[in-house]
Amino acid sequence: MPLHEAKDRWHSALQEIHFSRGAKPATIGVEEALGRITAAPVFAAHSSPAYNAAAMDGIAVHFADLASASDAAPVRLGKGQFQPVNTGNNLPREFDAVVMIEDVHHVSEDEVELAIPATPWQHVRTIGEDIVATELIIPEGHSIRPIDQGAMLATGVTRVPVKEPPRVVVIPTGTELIQPGTTPQPGQIIEFNSRILAGYLNEWGAVARGAEPVSDDKEQLKSAIRKAAAENDIVIINAGASAGTKDFTATVLAELGRVVVHGVAIKPGKPVILAIVDNTPVIGLPGYPVSAILTMRLFVHEMIFDFMGMKPPAPQWTAARMSRPMHSAMGVDEFVRITLGQVGEELMATPAGKGAGAVMSLVRADGILTLPTGSEGVGAGETVQIELLRPLSDVQSTLVAIGSHDNIIDILANLLHKGKKTIRVSSAHVGSMGGIMAIRRGEAHIAGSHLLDEESGDYNVSFIKRFLQGIPLKLINLCYRQQGLMVAQGNPLGITGFMDVAEKNFSFINRQNGAGTRLLTDKTLGDLGVNPSQINGYDHEEYTHMSVAAAIADGSVDCGMGILAAANALNLDFVPVAEERYDLIIPDRFMQDSKIVALLELIRSSEEFAELVTNLGGYNLRDCGRLMYEQ
Repeated sequence: MPLHEAKDRWHSALQEIHFSRGAKPATIGVEEALGRITAAPVFAAHSSPAYNAAAMDGIAVHFADLASASDAAPVRLGKGQFQPVNTGNNLPREFDAVVMIEDVHHVSEDEVELAIPATPWQHVRTIGEDIVATELIIPEGHSIRPIDQGAMLATGVTRVPVKEPPRVVVIPTGTELIQPGTTPQPGQIIEFNSRILAGYLNEWGAVARGAEPVSDDKEQLKSAIRKAAAENDIVIINAGASAGTKDFTATVLAELGRVVVHGVAIKPGKPVILAIVDNTPVIGLPGYPVSAILTMRLFVHEMIFDFMGMKPPAPQWTAARMSRPMHSAMGVDEFVRITLGQVGEELMATPAGKGAGAVMSLVRADGILTLPTGSEGVGAGETVQIELLRPLSDVQSTLVAIGSHDNIIDILANLLHKGKKTIRVSSAHVGSMGGIMAIRRGEAHIAGSHLLDEESGDYNVSFIKRFLQGIPLKLINLCYRQQGLMVAQGNPLGITGFMDVAEKNFSFINRQNGAGTRLLTDKTLGDLGVNPSQINGYDHEEYTHMSVAAAIADGSVDCGMGILAAANALNLDFVPVAEERYDLIIPDRFMQDSKIVALLELIRSSEEFAELVTNLGGYNLRDCGRLMYEQ
């Protein structure tokens, strides 16, 4: 069903059960009311201040007695014509002004001399100066702030009517689910979706909790939904919304109530179910976390505010230029996670990943790009509108790194973020050649590269001259690192090098075309006289050293090329092949950028950085921060 039609049907179903009038009022103590929404206007019980109060330390006087006071003819006041007061003291009825203690000259204990006239109610907080009894303090539908709490308490209001937020329960389903803290076995999945979904719901103003997982059993699911619908204002079912042999959610909801929508033309999130059970909205979300989160934003976010009789906050948008083309399947509204970075004068948008199960794509995402149904996508360089997921100020303080993957980039990201300038690092691992092309297109501040020229034996320079001609830039060394074959712990197959891989048909996992590691692999095979066709898995590609290491650690493949730090991270053995140089390409136009200045200062002088890198293993920082080439 098209998205607009699904939303219309769902809104109609919610109106039928009067969902928007669901919030019930409750009266609670003002001191416990922070962040709650008022259910009625709040009026002052008494005036503030409730009496005429001295606003300064000094003496209370009658202003008329000082009408003629001057430096040339000071006025003396005797006993009964003034009274000492401190800030906040009640002003006696016979006085109507306060003179600051700094302007008072005491002639004796009972006599003062004043050289400055006073005005009526000078330095006096009069009754009701702040607010008068019965005046409005805050209106209905107001989110109570700390200053609102103070204003209510100051005017005698100690209890306040608030709207009870919707109670929401998130029920994860699946026999394979285990709780966090348990080591998963093959076929088991750690259940974290309910924590994410409940967290977003609470952030939006609901009172949400995650329930215990329900196994793939139709009767158990039916019992859990029936109970949840009776006890909550909204029920969220996670997983089981599709059409697998153990996906019972749609069937159970149809038996318990009415399925309003099942299946929406969106990507991700197509299998979503919208249903009503005993006048309670029940939403069946897909099992993949990204699908579940984005679908809940589409159909549940607005519901929370409707329940409270409020409008949801308007989304924040920004214009950005696409760094690469983005194709879209026809016939669906597609929601693409986007990372943003201010590169020079341009705000660049780069897809953060498309997998519906890729949680990190949402962790890294700065915004969402909507590709509407009927669109074939957007082209590189095209200006698009991005719905922001984080403040634009955060985006503008982001250092955009595109190129070869290295674990040091994660160390830099952490150290720069926790530093005084709080710089974020957005990194896209597209290989060394991908980084060079990003610099060429003006899409990145820096590019990590370790491209080996087979003829000269030098790194990066020949590729810069070939592809970045005419772009003033600096090539600055980050590290030297050990590259080699990563193998299972203990090296049970006894792999000693590529000849073993070729001759014994061990399975191999490669890096993508354009990656420096791929070039090193090809050079090594060429030096050994090994044809790539002799390598079992030469065309099996991954995009990062850690992805290669993960495939080996889980037994999917026997070996793969990568850095020693990646092998150490996952407790793999390592067969050294070569030491290589890893550099940063930085265009001259960014050399004075505060983010680049902070980065260079960090790699050149931080002992903490050097220690953390050394502890990874397989790195040498002998030239770190040194200029290797410029043009």
